[in-house]
Amino acid sequence: MFEPLQYEFFVRGLIAATLVGGLCGLIGVYIVLRRMSYIGHGLSHAIFGGAVVSYVIGINFFIGASLWGFVSALLINQVTRRKRFIASDAAIGIVTTASFAFGIVLISRYRTFTRSFDAALFGNILGVDQSDIYAILGMTVAAVAFILISYRRLLFTTFDPEVAPFYGISTEWMDVWFSLILAGTIVVSMQVLGVTLIAAAIVIAPITARLLTHNFNQLIILSTVIGALCGFAGLYLSYYIDVSSGASIVLFSAGIFVVALAYSMTLEWLNRGRSPVTKPRPMPDQAAFE
Repeated sequence: MFEPLQYEFFVRGLIAATLVGGLCGLIGVYIVLRRMSYIGHGLSHAIFGGAVVSYVIGINFFIGASLWGFVSALLINQVTRRKRFIASDAAIGIVTTASFAFGIVLISRYRTFTRSFDAALFGNILGVDQSDIYAILGMTVAAVAFILISYRRLLFTTFDPEVAPFYGISTEWMDVWFSLILAGTIVVSMQVLGVTLIAAAIVIAPITARLLTHNFNQLIILSTVIGALCGFAGLYLSYYIDVSSGASIVLFSAGIFVVALAYSMTLEWLNRGRSPVTKPRPMPDQAAFE
């Protein structure tokens, strides 16, 4: 059981997977409640374009990709705000596919890259180094601090964005800060899960937690714990069955979701069977004629 822990690269990967799983579970709660699950998938593809650009012009990957993802998220928000007839999923599709295509164009134009982009697409968690862990840890601390400081305003913006401005809450600024946090989360998750699997990590944990609780505070805690657990256990499982670590994490998360769904449906069925069948109370006007 402890055999993988003798390898330093595996320990680094285990720490990174656990942190990324918890971070995606935390941020994913707000993504799911806003009904914007597609944005995780879309922004990960957009940030791939930013990663290519950062390599081409020779700047730090985390800075270049984060800025690119931040601008992409702002464009999506602005398009959906200014043009009410453009739905959020359509805006996400336009912005993110264009950015991804731009990255592909650069790859096909400049064929002298020394670094493979397979890791960005599919993840390479066992290639995580110390700087990647510091980046993930820093992003996790920033996300937790942002949610703690802006808890009530973020809650109001998530559940009732149209009424929030009447109470002095700037929903535009909240969207700006949240977009920055989301972009940073996706950037630090690329090395662990890759572009193709980030969306699943952001969505599965909060949906699973939602099946188990209706309390918002419990939802945040449970989603974070489930995400961290799936990252830890999924990577451990990948070592023994010799499969891709990113895919193993996502499939383990999907398995947890299936178990939670079965539990929720069973509990609902049992409660329905125990509840007594009562005759509906008549409406006042009906009672007057009886």
